[in-house]
Amino acid sequence: MSHAGLVPLLGLAEQTRLPQILAEKVSITTPRITSGAANPVPKLLGVIAGMCAGADSIDDLDVLRAGGMPILFNDVYAPSTLGVLLREFSFGHARQLESVLRAHVCALAERTELLVGIDEQVFIDIDSLLRPVYGHAKQGASYGHTKIAGKQVLRKGLSPLATTISTTQSAPVITGMRLRAGKTGSGKGAGRMVAQAIATARAAGATGRILVRGDSAYGSRAVVRACRRGNAEFSLVMTKNRAVARAIASIPDTAWTPVRYPGAAQDPDTGAWISDAEVAEVAYTAFAATTDRITARLVVRRVKDARYPDGSALFPVWRYHPFFTNTDLPTAQADIVHRRHAIIETVFADLIDGPLAHLPSGRFGANSAWALCAAIAHNLLHAAGTLAGRSHSHSHSHARGATLRRRLIAVPARLARPARTPVLHLPARWPWAPAWLQLWDQTIGHRPPAAA
Repeated sequence: MSHAGLVPLLGLAEQTRLPQILAEKVSITTPRITSGAANPVPKLLGVIAGMCAGADSIDDLDVLRAGGMPILFNDVYAPSTLGVLLREFSFGHARQLESVLRAHVCALAERTELLVGIDEQVFIDIDSLLRPVYGHAKQGASYGHTKIAGKQVLRKGLSPLATTISTTQSAPVITGMRLRAGKTGSGKGAGRMVAQAIATARAAGATGRILVRGDSAYGSRAVVRACRRGNAEFSLVMTKNRAVARAIASIPDTAWTPVRYPGAAQDPDTGAWISDAEVAEVAYTAFAATTDRITARLVVRRVKDARYPDGSALFPVWRYHPFFTNTDLPTAQADIVHRRHAIIETVFADLIDGPLAHLPSGRFGANSAWALCAAIAHNLLHAAGTLAGRSHSHSHSHARGATLRRRLIAVPARLARPARTPVLHLPARWPWAPAWLQLWDQTIGHRPPAAA
């Protein structure tokens, strides 16, 4: 068999009650095809396991039937059968699967060190991306705006909206995923997604501070209202308008201070930081004409306009980047913490380099289910990385999904059955054998303490 790492990985899935959660929450009572939605639990587990093995299309799920895998695993279905189930999903069924995602995050956080430090500080990030599709048979595909090489372009595709949870010591995990049409505004449905993410963080053990971060698409009344109702702080980019421009213009020149970013260089002669970024803050009332009126801090970062790199302008030309926050952090620290919102891009990179390389079906519901299974697989894979520990001075708890698949999952093994007992013969000199064996001991060899 080519992917022996699926054995401890699916053992972890069983220990975190993923099959039971799927059985409790996913129910398709009126299938389009007779028996198309039969046995959804083993089929969805097959999709998730295939994604952890590197599948990025429905046909690739056939990797689960290679070699001795059908002997080792029960209920291994053909890709065509799994595709029939995915096409049974509607909008409501996808919401059921999203509920599975949130419940499983809580179970993983309880079983593993997936969210170390969650009782102190939690960061919730929200963002969307546009996944390109081709052809005329993609239901829901439409042209939306995206950035390629820093330029705004129109691209045909589908737009997943995602929320993640991270801490100062742990990598981000996905708590919500919702597929939308390509032309959908980035902020549509963000308020509800943020509210659900805050509730999930509380259920996973967050007893301390929660900070919600987002770019200009999410500096809206709905998101701020969800943060205030959930007793969470916010740090959201504000869309530039006349009121924001007046607030920025009111900042005196003496209020700007240089900001030191992590890894910045210091001039050995003058002692100044080699960066033209400066920050300042001013009180600002957002949504003043509405019932959601709120006064907080408008933190503004300014940098010199790159169009005048040689100082050819008569006066310094600045570009301003404001964000609205109610945290009590110092101005420079608030800016540094807000800019770490970009950590969600690492999650998107993982998904694009894995299950979301393609949106494989022509049906929108099937692609929604596929995206949610990809999120569950992402969390499960990274939870396994926390159990694997370190190898060659590299921690698997912060490793990329592709790295985890290559080191811990795609381990070739020879399956033998002496006395009808399955035994895996692993490679003698696998470079990451200590980490793999630690994962095995923490899952297959794990024995929970007996109840008192």
